[in-house]
Amino acid sequence: MSKDSVRPARRRQSRISMRAIAVITLALCSFVINAAAHAAEPGKDAGAATNLPRVLVLATGGTIAGQAESRATGAYKSGQITGEQLVQSVPGLDKLAKLSAEQISSIGSQDMNDKVWFALAHRIQQAFDNNEADGVVVTHGTDTLEETTFFLDNVLKGDKPVVIVGSMRPATAVSADGPGNLYEAVQVAADPRSRGRGVMAVLNDKIEGARLVTKTNTTSIETFNSPNGGPIGYVDTAGGIRFMAQASGLKRATYDLPANEPLPRVEIVYSHANMDAVPIEDAISHGAKGIVLAGVGDGNTSKQALDALEQAAKKGIIVVRSTRVRSGFVTRNVEVDDDRYGFVVSEDLSPQKARVLTQLLIANGVTAPAKLQQAFTATW
Repeated sequence: MSKDSVRPARRRQSRISMRAIAVITLALCSFVINAAAHAAEPGKDAGAATNLPRVLVLATGGTIAGQAESRATGAYKSGQITGEQLVQSVPGLDKLAKLSAEQISSIGSQDMNDKVWFALAHRIQQAFDNNEADGVVVTHGTDTLEETTFFLDNVLKGDKPVVIVGSMRPATAVSADGPGNLYEAVQVAADPRSRGRGVMAVLNDKIEGARLVTKTNTTSIETFNSPNGGPIGYVDTAGGIRFMAQASGLKRATYDLPANEPLPRVEIVYSHANMDAVPIEDAISHGAKGIVLAGVGDGNTSKQALDALEQAAKKGIIVVRSTRVRSGFVTRNVEVDDDRYGFVVSEDLSPQKARVLTQLLIANGVTAPAKLQQAFTATW
């Protein structure tokens, strides 16, 4: 073979080798770029997942876990879907937090009781004390959601966020609101700005504080509001979380749970036209340690009922004046001489929340009217 024929062959081999090197180099670059991009996506690898906040979801049942035979019917059964199933059914939750779910109960919240309250309080406190979670979400029915929120706010110690969430439509309904509410609840529980704000309720793009939040409509998804103060923040998947003020930093008053449930018996007596003493006498006969009056107007009631409440107070039963009116404060010593009767006024607390606080105060040995009134006075 001549030298002239060898040279073109070598040049062809050289060009092939250069092409192979270029292909290999491009492949390596592509691998590195893809790997870097993959690592940059939150929740896509072990490193990113490790950095996500840890949120514990505690399920109690309620409409948010409800199922109906037909998507077109309003009839459904509460608490049919587990907490784990709820978590798995909402796309994108794993991008917000490292989630774990536990079932505390499977009931409609009309059946909420001290046993479930105690179980929730102990499990949440344990999770925080043992550094198992950075935040907690509790799925709950809406009927008594405000009472559970207020109860937990008064017994949990620490500043880590706890968010109560529910829905007005069952999970199987057309345009169910539960998945969106749960997503936003996890958003709030996972956000470090939520620390120090007490227990919160998150529904329908709003963040409500434990003291004021209440259910205001029987069926509408726009049902939870805080009549005397408004929401403490807003949340949506696009705009994120917007709190209306900085966390106050004030230490919340918290109370110890008794060794065993139930809490002391406290009855709510609803005032109305032509009111007599019978409901009050009935509460006393059944061993009530406290009576909350859902009074007319500024927490008032008929003379017969007031006389019966005065006798109850003289027997050592705690009497708290609240109001059946949705908004406004009950003012001390205006329409009723509270000092004379030995009564306490609920200020801005609804009858149902006044009942919860009265139970906790009695359980903690607080019975003097002055100390009771101090506990009811808003400090925010």
